Amino acid sequence: MSALLYYLVMIPLSYLPLGILYLLSDGTYLILTRIIPYRKKLILKHLKTCFPHYTQTEINALYNSFMHHFCDLLVEGLKNLTISEKSLRKRMLVLNPGVMNTLYEQKKNVVLVAGHYNNWEWFISLQARLFHHQAFGIGMPMSNSFFNKKINQRRGRFGMNVVHAKNYKESLQNAQRPFAVLNLSDQSPGDSMKSYWTSFLGQKTAVLFGTEIIANQFDCAVVFFKTRKIKRGYYTIELEVLTENARSCNWGEVTKKHVHSLEKLIAEHPEYWLWSHNRWKRNVPENIEALKNTQREYFNQRFRSL
Repeated sequence: MSALLYYLVMIPLSYLPLGILYLLSDGTYLILTRIIPYRKKLILKHLKTCFPHYTQTEINALYNSFMHHFCDLLVEGLKNLTISEKSLRKRMLVLNPGVMNTLYEQKKNVVLVAGHYNNWEWFISLQARLFHHQAFGIGMPMSNSFFNKKINQRRGRFGMNVVHAKNYKESLQNAQRPFAVLNLSDQSPGDSMKSYWTSFLGQKTAVLFGTEIIANQFDCAVVFFKTRKIKRGYYTIELEVLTENARSCNWGEVTKKHVHSLEKLIAEHPEYWLWSHNRWKRNVPENIEALKNTQREYFNQRFRSL
């Protein structure tokens, strides 16, 4: 069934021009907001909690704007299966590529970090052609093994290496040149006791600590990439160096920096963040300070005892 859906529906649709696919997006928007509301209660809950000063009218307008953008992401993700490198390059412009060029000349490995803001799928596919660094992307496999294989094959057709979050070390250790590993850091962690707890969008939030761990393991620079939507189907990327040497930073410093950068980016246009994700499903530990002290001690023993 998965193969039939992929080969008979998804692939043929992906060859359609984006202009036609955006008509499909408009129709999908009506279905997901009027006929079969998609996670509406969760999305509205998130918006009301994060923007308590907004009126109900403003919340409703933000919800509608998000759903329009979300439906565009669905068809852009579909288009990503067959879109050409030439078209991607035209639609995703890096404003300051010199940042990565300089780090490559210095033979610095890089952790590229961001969140699920604007179109991350196009960036995943194009990363290997945008920068000289060997491209890796870390993620958890999809529950459907067929789609996991096919989607990652399409993501990797221009040189991206998609690696399992639990098995990334060997891949990075065997990199043939300085690497840039992509990490989308705003997913809800699987274990609240192994997370970094901080303030994000006005709430106590568990944050994946992977960016900081990888950056220290492999002596990486950490670069936050800001994807901004110029118009439908066109984006710019601005690179922000958070640190050129993660090993010089205190425990939690790198994580706080990339969380703060994402928070500022969301504030520019909140409708472009993935509000439908159940981001705050982890319970806040009873004694966060004790947890942080334990985590800090372990981190320092592992990375700062040399």
